[in-house]
Amino acid sequence: MRVPDNARVTAVLGPTNTGKTHLAVERMAAHSSGMIGFPLRLLAREVYDRVVAMKGPERVALITGEERIVPKDARWFLCTAESMPLRESRQAGSANEILRDVAFVALDEAQLGADPERGHVFTDRLLHARGREETMILGADTLRPVLRHLVPGAEIVARPRFSTLSYAGARKISRLPRRSAIVAFSAEEVYAVAEMLRRLRGGAAVVMGSLSPRTRNAQVAMFQAGEVDYLVATDAIGMGLNMDVAHVAFAGLHKFDGRRRRRLTIAEMAQIAGRAGRHQRDGTFGALVEEGPEAFLPEEVLAIEEHRFPPLDWLYWREGRPDLSGLDALIASLSAPPDDPMLRAAPEAIDLAVLRRLADDPAIAARATGQVARLWAACGIPDFQKLGPDVHARFVARIFGYLAEGYIPHQWFADEVARLDRPDGDVETLAGRLAAIRTWAYIAQRGDWLADPAHWAARAQAVEERLSDALHTGLTQRFVDKRTSALVRQIGGGAAALPVTIGEDGEVTIDAHPIGRLEGFRFLVAADARAADKRLLLATAEKRLAAERARRARALIDAPDDDLSMREGAIRWQGHVVALLAAGRSLARPETALDPALDCLDLTLRREVLVRVRRWTGDALARAVPTLARLAELARDEQATAALRSIAGALEVGGGFTERLPLRAAIDALTPADRQRLRKAGVTIGALDLFDPRLLKPRAQPWRIALLAARGEAVPPPPAGATAVPRGTPGAIPAMGFRALATQAVRVDLVERIARAAHEARDGRKPFAPDPALATSIGLQPTTIARLMAELGFRPAQDAEGAAGWRWHGRPQPRRAAPGNAFAALATLRHG
Repeated sequence: MRVPDNARVTAVLGPTNTGKTHLAVERMAAHSSGMIGFPLRLLAREVYDRVVAMKGPERVALITGEERIVPKDARWFLCTAESMPLRESRQAGSANEILRDVAFVALDEAQLGADPERGHVFTDRLLHARGREETMILGADTLRPVLRHLVPGAEIVARPRFSTLSYAGARKISRLPRRSAIVAFSAEEVYAVAEMLRRLRGGAAVVMGSLSPRTRNAQVAMFQAGEVDYLVATDAIGMGLNMDVAHVAFAGLHKFDGRRRRRLTIAEMAQIAGRAGRHQRDGTFGALVEEGPEAFLPEEVLAIEEHRFPPLDWLYWREGRPDLSGLDALIASLSAPPDDPMLRAAPEAIDLAVLRRLADDPAIAARATGQVARLWAACGIPDFQKLGPDVHARFVARIFGYLAEGYIPHQWFADEVARLDRPDGDVETLAGRLAAIRTWAYIAQRGDWLADPAHWAARAQAVEERLSDALHTGLTQRFVDKRTSALVRQIGGGAAALPVTIGEDGEVTIDAHPIGRLEGFRFLVAADARAADKRLLLATAEKRLAAERARRARALIDAPDDDLSMREGAIRWQGHVVALLAAGRSLARPETALDPALDCLDLTLRREVLVRVRRWTGDALARAVPTLARLAELARDEQATAALRSIAGALEVGGGFTERLPLRAAIDALTPADRQRLRKAGVTIGALDLFDPRLLKPRAQPWRIALLAARGEAVPPPPAGATAVPRGTPGAIPAMGFRALATQAVRVDLVERIARAAHEARDGRKPFAPDPALATSIGLQPTTIARLMAELGFRPAQDAEGAAGWRWHGRPQPRRAAPGNAFAALATLRHG
């Protein structure tokens, strides 16, 4: 790629929280293609997710050592600095690789060129990574003099911090404010601080650079959601990871940098402290001790607050395009000193240390002939497990031995991955396995090292995800005390002074500590609270939630009808149960009893709520099942005839359905006025059944089931849209409007439809034959039709031409009821 002479190079310099990375992402998105190199895999993944949300997953790539997501049409690349994609160049010579041709390139945290371990990589990208149209270098202002010398044509733009960063002094762990991050510099220190926070403040999330993105995101999400108020991290959080941190506390000011234990530079302190505050919200920093070697010096505090740091006057350098013509030439080029006073030879990195050890092995040196590039690529495998050059060199030697023959053996790779696929063990064990699987994930990303790299990359990623989930669970179990008993003991008698918050989802917190959930009017203790503490939590909640419950009761009293509903016999407000249906004077007039959860309200409020719920229930019944209320009135109307009262009572008892045959005498005794009153109530007097077809509608069925259940009759709903189903199907019973005929149960309105057609045709010359299309659409079987015609009084017959059909023969005699009892037919219906 030839970069035009007029291609723009901009250096955006400033402290943390200046929006540098955000600016670079916006600039990249404005170009037709682009690439950003980041210092951390975690940060690359975070920005990748943001860009995917803007551009879509099919256009955005993520490339790190262990993870490679490169869609076919990718145009925007988010990478770690080491993994910024290279491609073959047509140019001859030792510089045999150049950066992918993209319109925009950015390098984040470019001041890491001064890092002893990785600095040479950032320096190489700073010198050579260029976009076709625009290049952006992001970093601290300390980089300014080096940039003026190394990239003289760069336009330098200074950006001020959005918010103020101030020193808050030293505070013990027990006195740290909420939303604090405590920074330590080893896994052992991180775990020790997290354990102390668990005992003193309920727990903490844990973030380390060695964690996978999945584990880190799960831990940060726990902190961001307020499940814990504290976060313990290594200095990885200083590299632009965005978290809602108000205060950064340093557990110490010394770290082991891989060679020696040393005090942090002021720039390093500021980089970490700058994570406090977000956008325009101010932040604070401090230490855990006030005096001694781990306390801040006054001059350090002043420099951090005013963002004044010693400028860099050199960067680490190593030949980024080494001579691969031979092993000696490779080592010589990698060991060559820089020829610029602003550049300093990089300390021997792990890859070069491994290369030197392998070059001393005659067998490997001989095998490397003609395969120097392959050997150097194998030496680039990161030492994720921190085994050291000697142990790591032995592993790399085995890898190269396989590569020299072609591919890494399928079975060996599979066995090593399978050995790590175990989500059991403690936090340290899981972290070790996770570091190990990162090695195999890195190997799988090399397209020419395995016969089927895509398969093994997916397999390694799946194992990493399982281990990540297990590690997150292990960290949470070890460092987060979800038992609310400790919280209540801490609150003690001072609970009334602490703020109670009820979230939109009903979560109840005291001083931001979750203690349970308020669902409607019912308080549910947190599931992870021990049984011995639940009574105390309930008592605490009863005292603190009275005002909120009263507010909800008033909202229920004033609520529109649409906020109430009925499901499974329970009246619900906004989905929460507030009352239950119970047996009343009649099926259509059930009793309404408030749910016991509303006993927390005072008597006046309970009465008002009950009046509101009863009014809604009556209105809802009148809309859904108007027939039942009218039948109840007719059954008890002393002015009505005995026949009318008998039929109305039978229909009410049957939930709006009853057989005709046991009531035949009463039906024959109906006067024209009685029939008119039944029709006005919606009742159809059918050939076999009496019913209201409106009760078969979906809106009426839940209410009828609930009313019958309140009366003590458990009735399952019939299958949705059922017309004719096998006999014995749950819900296909008389009480739900189905008539049993032979081996089927048929809905009564469809039975009546066939019955009417049969009786209208019974005086014709030809025998009656049911409409075959209707029978087929309903799903009636021949035996069902035969049984139906028999009950209607028809017998099989043939006409003169031999066509089969049915002729009227006469209805069977009704069963006799005991004299003098107008409701005797009901007993016949229910028991006969």
